Amino acid sequence: MNSNHWLGKLGAIWGLFGISALLLWAIIRLAYYAWEAWAQPWSLTQWVFFTGWMIFMLYGEGYRGFYKGFSPRVVARAGYLARNPVWWHVLLAPAYCMGFIHATRKRKIVSFSLTAGIVVLVLVVRFLPQPWHGIVDFGVVAALSYGLAAIWWFALRQWLLGRPVDCSVDVPDASS
Repeated sequence: MNSNHWLGKLGAIWGLFGISALLLWAIIRLAYYAWEAWAQPWSLTQWVFFTGWMIFMLYGEGYRGFYKGFSPRVVARAGYLARNPVWWHVLLAPAYCMGFIHATRKRKIVSFSLTAGIVVLVLVVRFLPQPWHGIVDFGVVAALSYGLAAIWWFALRQWLLGRPVDCSVDVPDASS
């Protein structure tokens, strides 16, 4: 096997593990606030909000956002990187797999806009008192966990079962 083959494999692995580490770091950090919310009594309003919020986050963010969008695209881009390695794409593989670099204009705009929106929401939620802060974080932890599991579901399906992800890689010079 040539060095390009190994460079591509290294890039794909680095991309998937880098994104997984980022998601796991966020899950662990936010889980603290989520569990802290259990220490306080909740009103009926908070229980109703919690129920609706969890349904919204698991379906809207977990299923529609991660499972149907982000996760398959990350795995598809990791696969594309494995087949088409460029040293600096491999070096920045997590950013590459998330669509921040070597992506279509639309993909870059979507990736940067979503990231900016998430940063703003994180800053706003920090000011919520408990248990509201924890209730919101419960939903975020659930969605991030769904997303992390989905990434590895698609990755294992693609690389162990040979079933490629049917998702656009959104690179400037590729049609799929």
